[in-house]
Amino acid sequence: MTDVTALEAEGNALLAAGHPEQAEQRARRLLASGSMTVTSFHLLALSVRAQGRIEECRDILGQMVERLPGNLTLRFELAETLLMLGDFERGWREYHHRYGMPHTASLERKVQKPRWDGRPIPGKTLLIHDEQGYGDTFQFLRMVSWAKQRSQARVVLQINLDQKGFAQRSAGADALVLRGELPPPFDVHCEMMSLPMAMGLTLSDLPGACPYLSAEPARVKRWRRRLARLPRPLVGLVWAGRPTHLNDAARSVTLDTLAPLGMPGVTFLALQKGPAEAQAATPPPGMRIERLGDEIADFEDTAAILSLTDLLISVDSSPVHLAGALGRPAWVVLPFVPDWRWLLEREDTPWYPSLRLFRQDRRGDWSGVVTRVASALAGVRDERRDPLSDRAPRRGV
Repeated sequence: MTDVTALEAEGNALLAAGHPEQAEQRARRLLASGSMTVTSFHLLALSVRAQGRIEECRDILGQMVERLPGNLTLRFELAETLLMLGDFERGWREYHHRYGMPHTASLERKVQKPRWDGRPIPGKTLLIHDEQGYGDTFQFLRMVSWAKQRSQARVVLQINLDQKGFAQRSAGADALVLRGELPPPFDVHCEMMSLPMAMGLTLSDLPGACPYLSAEPARVKRWRRRLARLPRPLVGLVWAGRPTHLNDAARSVTLDTLAPLGMPGVTFLALQKGPAEAQAATPPPGMRIERLGDEIADFEDTAAILSLTDLLISVDSSPVHLAGALGRPAWVVLPFVPDWRWLLEREDTPWYPSLRLFRQDRRGDWSGVVTRVASALAGVRDERRDPLSDRAPRRGV
């Protein structure tokens, strides 16, 4: 007799340890034995997903959701899978369930007014509130002006303090209120990342007008003085995301991993914040790096620096979205199975015309990615050295 619970636990442990092939074997053994538990099917879905078989994962999750429509964790995972495949129509509908899971239920804002459904509501007030991470807000701030135009309403945007300045300089909101403050009276509301569902966002709608955010002029002036003595090209560098992110182990690297990028004629600006910033004190040999972490007080400083650099090279993190929203060139290094917003098998992104994507060819292998980035970077450096070349950095580099 098969010990279902033991095999499921073993499979999940293998998956967590980065061995999805073995985890898949356990899942299929369970299913062959007649185990039809949610855990067994879920283990199979996550195992094939980790191996990059995204369509197969979608099909398994789709079957599970048909049988268990009340399992919102499955519906959220299906949403991210659909969005990764570019199926926005169903993906945004399923993404609505992101606050129905045990670990996210406390994050949902309990609003005693109806959610906007995308229809015109002239004469009414629409409250749009930000949510989730900083990168999400940078990415979806573009839709506030779209919602203003579609709804024909007065728009009040509720936003966190760290990103208030960007919202003030962007179009769309008639009034701003900080997160945690009592908003003025409103008729309907919408979470920022529910705007795609309400408005029926499709890939063809992207990117919209870019750039749609701007840096604060006074900060740009100050950072221009700070960076003036450094030889170009100036390349911003971010090698680690927020450590508490669920997928941080897959997306973040160490500075030493990026050692092949160190080459004569390139000045790197360490924009890294958090615990990983300390790695800039001992950069890899041959990497000229200027530590800026202690001088960067907030995203306004980051935006000003990005406005002055030739390029940003970064893991999947909030500065990437800020660079894209500012229309600044950035190269993003992505794990084998990326976050849903980067889609699959493409070097560009419909969200940001100025970004270029470098993807892992094999799970966990950063060496190939870094080698390709280093080769492309050498081309940028050499172009700058060419006296006949255009001195301005190209769009997307």
